[in-house]
Amino acid sequence: MTITFVLYLGYDDAAAALDFFEAAFGFTRSADYRDDQGVVLHAEVQFGGGAFMLGTGGDQQRDPAKRATAPGRGVYTVVDDVDAHYLRAKAAGATIVYPPEDTEFGTRRYRALDPEGYEWSFGTYAPKTAD
Repeated sequence: MTITFVLYLGYDDAAAALDFFEAAFGFTRSADYRDDQGVVLHAEVQFGGGAFMLGTGGDQQRDPAKRATAPGRGVYTVVDDVDAHYLRAKAAGATIVYPPEDTEFGTRRYRALDPEGYEWSFGTYAPKTAD
């Protein structure tokens, strides 16, 4: 099984964040998926041999009553079998942010909180990294 840890960040204005990362830090945009209103659903940036993912924070991430962590900040982990991983986490008592789902940008994923309230996202998608 291949497991990769990837940082993801949620922004109120992910489109502006993407522009900033390119202009200020020289990061390269490698993925940019938006809804019909132009809201960034999922994006990726690369720099050197690394990459991170970002998007526009959703209601679960913005509403303090619906979250225990900083909005949309956590660790994304690539796993081969999302559903089996979810069942294991749930059986162990993990607080589930949302159960497995398929996304419009080609991954199956779920999110859970660890005992200290940090958010962990597990999915089948592996972001591109620079060669």
